[in-house]
Amino acid sequence: MLGTLRNRLILSHVLPPLIIIPLLGVAIIYALETQVLLPSLTRELAGEASLLAEIARNQPENWKDPDFAQDILTRSRPYLDARVMWLDPDGRLLGSSDPADEYRLGQLLEIPDFKEIHPGEVASHTDFSQRLQGEIVDVYAPVITTENQIVGIVRLSYRFATVYEDFMRLRYLIAAILIVSLLVGMLLGSTLALNINSPLQKVIDAVYDLARGSRKAALSEQGPEEVRLLQRSINHLMQRLHSLEEARQRLLANLVHEIGRPLGALHAAVQALLLAPKTDPQMLEEMLAGMNDETSRLQRLLDELAHLHDLVLGNLELERQPVDLTEWLPGVLRPWEAAVHEKHLHWEMSLPSGLPIVNVDSLRLAQVVGNLLSNAIKYTSAGGTVSVTAGTQEAKVWIKVSDTGSGIPSEDLDKIFIPFYRSPREKRIAQGMGLGLSIARDLVEAHEGRLDVQSQPGLGSQFIIWLPLRPQSSL
Repeated sequence: MLGTLRNRLILSHVLPPLIIIPLLGVAIIYALETQVLLPSLTRELAGEASLLAEIARNQPENWKDPDFAQDILTRSRPYLDARVMWLDPDGRLLGSSDPADEYRLGQLLEIPDFKEIHPGEVASHTDFSQRLQGEIVDVYAPVITTENQIVGIVRLSYRFATVYEDFMRLRYLIAAILIVSLLVGMLLGSTLALNINSPLQKVIDAVYDLARGSRKAALSEQGPEEVRLLQRSINHLMQRLHSLEEARQRLLANLVHEIGRPLGALHAAVQALLLAPKTDPQMLEEMLAGMNDETSRLQRLLDELAHLHDLVLGNLELERQPVDLTEWLPGVLRPWEAAVHEKHLHWEMSLPSGLPIVNVDSLRLAQVVGNLLSNAIKYTSAGGTVSVTAGTQEAKVWIKVSDTGSGIPSEDLDKIFIPFYRSPREKRIAQGMGLGLSIARDLVEAHEGRLDVQSQPGLGSQFIIWLPLRPQSSL
């Protein structure tokens, strides 16, 4: 029964009032009976007795003529709720409003503490009456003359059975109110529990649909704040998984394209070597050079995929060591200078003397510079310019790679570092795996630096590597 969250929510809303309300009802009834009704009844009887004593004091015939007293009480019977007796100072019954007491007229009644009644005081006593077969409340009010002498006593008796009947009616009323309150509380609790459970069930269904790959629409955010936060998280997860699925599909398509092209070229070269005469050394050299280029392209592709694998697993590690940029950077740029000239581009290099020594992974940083130069050469037409400059600013060193190529649209500047991204408008980002810039940025950030880009369509691009002179982890 309690296995589902809905049942637990219903129980959490219903159980507290189910326990508290009955206990509260019992406490209210007890307090009303003992602290309100009984004291109020006693005070009311005492007030009535005092009033009757005051009235009877002005009629001395009541205490001298028992028949006169009995006649007055008999005529007053319809207007009295309690039994009224008139007693003389010795406790002898002079008159009673109860017809059953007629045979006791003139008899001396046994009244507890009767002699302790003093002038001006009203006494009360609770006892069990054999004749009335029940508990009664007796109130005694002495009748005092002007000389402060007791000429008689007014006794009022009220049966508890009558009080209990009133109590029972009160209990039934309170019980009915409590039952209605419980039913309303259970209804409201169940409604609230179902309102909470409904969006949670939608979240559960969305997670299952997402796991099966059939969920496309986002969840509507509704319900309590915590539930809306959960729905927002599921929507974010859904977008992320969709993005990853699109990236996976792009990766597969790019792999087929990028691996198929060099493999096709290698296969064609092998076929040509098998069919061509072996005595032509020039053709053999050209074939081998082409095959070497294609295998180099495959090797770069494998390097990019290996780096992506490291990023996914979170095990990218740097082998830092002090590197003198003045000596190291020209050696890294020399092969790329040859590639620039091979494509009939202009090469410009401005490296000031006295560049600082930085603590970096030289192989990883060379990969960053190589990726940026590869892009610059790839997207710059013949006759254009590729340049590299470097310098220091405050506590940082920068390396800038510039080109006069096609440039990047402003709406794509924030997306070019996303893996596998390809611009639908320009060819600049449309070639290759779409991993070079993403890898370059990740490697720079691993060195506690950043990679900035400035570009305008038709005017070329500038990529700037910023590195701290001291790694932040050593501060």
